Amino acid sequence: MAMLSLCGLSEDTLFKSKSEVEENEAFETFQSDNTVNQMNLYSLPGNPVENMRMITARDTMGRPIELNFHHGTTTLGFLYQGGIVLAVDSRATGGQYIGSQCMKKIVEINDFMLGTLAGGAADCVYWDRVLSKQCRLHELRNKERISVTAASKIMSNMIYYYKGYGLSIGMMLAGYDKNGPSLFYIDNDGSRTPGKVFSVGSGSIYAFGVLDSGYKWDLTDEEAQKLGQRAIFHATHRDAYSGGIVRVYHITKDGWKHIKNEDCDEIYDRVKNEAK
Repeated sequence: MAMLSLCGLSEDTLFKSKSEVEENEAFETFQSDNTVNQMNLYSLPGNPVENMRMITARDTMGRPIELNFHHGTTTLGFLYQGGIVLAVDSRATGGQYIGSQCMKKIVEINDFMLGTLAGGAADCVYWDRVLSKQCRLHELRNKERISVTAASKIMSNMIYYYKGYGLSIGMMLAGYDKNGPSLFYIDNDGSRTPGKVFSVGSGSIYAFGVLDSGYKWDLTDEEAQKLGQRAIFHATHRDAYSGGIVRVYHITKDGWKHIKNEDCDEIYDRVKNEAK
């Protein structure tokens, strides 16, 4: 054993065939790329529930202390005659602490489907990545794109399995398939609700105020996009946990399209000048 270590060799090199050694090395590389290397967009980290249990704080008696995460955001989505509009802010908070002003809260599941993030950022990003992988596998197996209804069912089933484990998810899944446009709301209890207008997050009550006054089915594309942006902007102006950049996406039968990113401060200056 000492001679092996001095020569930089292992027991695998001595007692296993070349093919077995290469097979083991390939597996270790695959495992590293898909569970550790976060530069790989399709890599999946370990079970978040197990990781959370490892860092759970304990009191003086050794009992686990329940972690209470404070978070806020504003996301919205609505159906109209021209497709679906999604709009979100970009502020990530932990209580009164602003962690980021450029969080991307819309995730591209595939070329025709988008998911929004609300709740715990890590939970939402993780499960959206798992869903993206499942949708791609469905496409490869069945030679056709998965429907939004099926994708939303897969997502709700996966989350329901971890119900009661402390996940924090309030997401919208929007997309266009052979049945037309669809919009679903899915939360951490595994509930799944179809609808035409949703707003999720701490600023949703302010966003709904704007949507209720301006929403109608026969909006033009430009009117719909401006309505989504305006609703998010007013929510960020009133809700301390929302802010940063307003991102607007539009989904049609040709797929999703990123419309614009605009800083809330710039929107505020523009609206203020228009009011004069």
